[in-house]
Amino acid sequence: MSKSLSEKALQESRSFGVRRIPVLRPLAWLARGWADLLACPLPGLLHGLVLALFGASLFWVARHKFWLLAGAFSGFLLVAPILATGLYAVSRSIANGERPRLRTAIEAWRPRDGRLVVFGLLLALAGTGWVMTSASLIYGFAGVPIDTPSDFLRHVVLAEHGNLFEIWLGLGAVLAAPVFASSVVAIPLLLDRQIGVLGAVFTSWRVVMEHPLPMAMWAGLILALTGLGIATLLLGLIVVAPWLAHASWHAYGDLVDGAARSERD
Repeated sequence: MSKSLSEKALQESRSFGVRRIPVLRPLAWLARGWADLLACPLPGLLHGLVLALFGASLFWVARHKFWLLAGAFSGFLLVAPILATGLYAVSRSIANGERPRLRTAIEAWRPRDGRLVVFGLLLALAGTGWVMTSASLIYGFAGVPIDTPSDFLRHVVLAEHGNLFEIWLGLGAVLAAPVFASSVVAIPLLLDRQIGVLGAVFTSWRVVMEHPLPMAMWAGLILALTGLGIATLLLGLIVVAPWLAHASWHAYGDLVDGAARSERD
């Protein structure tokens, strides 16, 4: 039965072509995402505000347990794509020449057939796994309590002995890379078209394998901008999170043949 499901997913994935794009195309996605945010700012800024407040709450609860907080904040990158579902709907509405409102983003969260719910649960599982792995690694091998950001910097990042920070980064990359490859266009595709979760994941992997350099650049931009948003006492996330969400819709539109595309393209 699993073989038949895989075959069906492959057939679904092959019904969508993958467009060729230049290496610097991700910069255009950022420009279009910024234009969407300016065109309909309320849903995006509310989205960013909620994420910033959640991050602040998380920081307050675990402010003396940075060994746990480090994994929680980095794990945010794994689940962020599903949290942006409503903003994908806003960008789709703009691309269709409509005038989206806050209701457009809210309605995208209404349960329909459960595909987005399933994908969200899978991402949450991956995020939880990384938080537990990160916390166990830092707590068990740092050698001293890691209670504050300065403790993490001094005893993990700048530690004179051992390679804990390099191992921590390596494990994070090992988990983050397949999650990114599985989700980079999968969630917009699930929102936009009738395709199974596994078929959407296969399509996302095809996109990454056919465009390794542009997608590596896109992953780097996401990481850098999110890090900047966190480094500005989380205030930058209010703008960065919706900006990246809208840009991700345009990444999907450029990469997947059969996706809804803006007339501006």
